[in-house]
Amino acid sequence: MQAAGEPIRESPTSSSKLEQLYASTGAASVRLAYLLTGDRALAEDIAQDAFVRVVGRLGHLRDPGAFDAYLRRAVINLAKNHHRRQAIERRFLSRSTTLDDVPNHEPQLVDRRAIVAALARLSERQRAAIVLRYYEDLSEDAIATILRCRPATVRSLIARGVQSLRGEFLEALDA
Repeated sequence: MQAAGEPIRESPTSSSKLEQLYASTGAASVRLAYLLTGDRALAEDIAQDAFVRVVGRLGHLRDPGAFDAYLRRAVINLAKNHHRRQAIERRFLSRSTTLDDVPNHEPQLVDRRAIVAALARLSERQRAAIVLRYYEDLSEDAIATILRCRPATVRSLIARGVQSLRGEFLEALDA
């Protein structure tokens, strides 16, 4: 029996199973979070937080075999929550300072960063639909399940998002 206040110790097999589960899903989760946020360190934090949350609820999952889908949904929700907090911070900062007062310390890279920045300017749902479709290579039905909408809505989100991205990059080429 275990004394009160003593930490619960996992058996070596359950620990190795968690390690295997993280090894098989961790990198994909970080990539998904990076495409949703555009920040590598934040993406790692979101992916780890999502993994901990889903593993903590593993006994309550309807279909434990669908761990990847639950993990993707958790990553998308955490990225969405981060963007919401950022929007609140931006509104606060815009009221208290002008943009010229805030220096930009990050140098701009052209290709990958331009794509991530363009994705960031899309709505959260469009960004999630495009990343899930073209990066995760999921079907419209799978995306609809993850985003909790109809497949027709997924097609619309993807079409409008791609149209916005195409227009933005064509403008950049003309300039």
